[in-house]
Amino acid sequence: MDGDPAVESELDSFSLILPLPFRIAFILVLGVWAWGVNLHYLYLLKIDVPSLIKYSSRTSSPLPHHQRTYALATTITGPLLISLFFFWTLTRGNPAAVLSWDIIPQSYLFLLCLFFLIPYKRLSPHGRFRFLTTLKRVSIGGIAEAQDGRFGDILLADVLTSYSKVLGDLFVSLCMFLSSGKSSTDKPDRGCGGTYIVPIIISIPSIIRLRQCLIEYMRVRDNPQKTAATGWGGQHLANALKYSSAFPVIILSALQRGYDPTRIALSETGLFRLWLFAVFLNSVYSFYWDVAKDWDLTIFSPSSTHHSYAPISPSFPSSLSTDPLSPSFPSRHQHPYPYGLRPRTHFHTPQIYYTAIVIDLVLRCTWSLKLSPHLDHWNDLEGSIFVMELAEVVRRWVWIFFRVEAEWVRAKSGGGVGIGEEVLLGPLPSRM
Repeated sequence: MDGDPAVESELDSFSLILPLPFRIAFILVLGVWAWGVNLHYLYLLKIDVPSLIKYSSRTSSPLPHHQRTYALATTITGPLLISLFFFWTLTRGNPAAVLSWDIIPQSYLFLLCLFFLIPYKRLSPHGRFRFLTTLKRVSIGGIAEAQDGRFGDILLADVLTSYSKVLGDLFVSLCMFLSSGKSSTDKPDRGCGGTYIVPIIISIPSIIRLRQCLIEYMRVRDNPQKTAATGWGGQHLANALKYSSAFPVIILSALQRGYDPTRIALSETGLFRLWLFAVFLNSVYSFYWDVAKDWDLTIFSPSSTHHSYAPISPSFPSSLSTDPLSPSFPSRHQHPYPYGLRPRTHFHTPQIYYTAIVIDLVLRCTWSLKLSPHLDHWNDLEGSIFVMELAEVVRRWVWIFFRVEAEWVRAKSGGGVGIGEEVLLGPLPSRM
């Protein structure tokens, strides 16, 4: 604030242009645009997302949901651009000015929060009310029943896990803004408020999903009408284990950031190796779950199970017969659909699915950059941290397309359990 050169020198060129509060705002606004694109493309594929999340608009607007989402995104983007313009005009890359004018980006974040609370009728008030209601429910780990919007709760809670580091940065920004002698546009102090406050905030979305999985397990366990299709609930326990695997990564990352040999009975190298094992386990498990469970793809399934799905996807025409007595009927080792996919799909080519699988794997493993001695320092740069957070939001954006598509296929197939459940719980009877 006082223009101390020792403080100003900590600001890199990226932070002079896009300080932490603006980076947070950018990713939050980008999420609204991304959701609009999700709705738009799925609408073109004739996938009714509102019906899946049990959302019925109370407005008489003839506009489809994605256009209303675009309108909402445009409305919150305008003030962001204006704030950036004034900030750049006033600071002109001067470190002292950047530190002094932190009120501009903080004001935008404050207005963004108010925006979702003000019931302005022309900007989808029912949609914003539904969002806040769902957020309130999932924020304590709650989850609606299937007929009340369970799938919407799961989508929002999973999105929060991808925004966990952004939420941590949001706290850091607010903490620095309210702390005496600090500026929220200064180099982020991720120890602001205490060593473990930020790690706890980052872990909250995973705790939410963990609790949701346990609730779903108990619902299945206590259901007197369990069938082979619903299973015994093992799917939900396995999913809960996936979210639990994030906690060692968060804890070990915090210990590495504030490493103190007098308090930790491990060398710095030993701590890093333990973190490496934890993050590898979490990434591999999460990637498997994304593909096999959330997207219902069969790439990890034994080849002997592929033949049981007789119907051919309309997206992939085939000369294979669906008559078991026909010579062209697929044998035990033949696939009636492209390898690793499933019988019913809505995206136009198999390459779209394979590309999504590769993107998910690559973005799940960005931590591997720390293994390169040439790129290790890259992870500590503010610009790099921003790119990592942005990459996770992009990964989640891609994930939503296929997660919603898989849920639509399940709904149209008359089942509430994904094809991929057979991997964990054993083959299910054919439902198609």
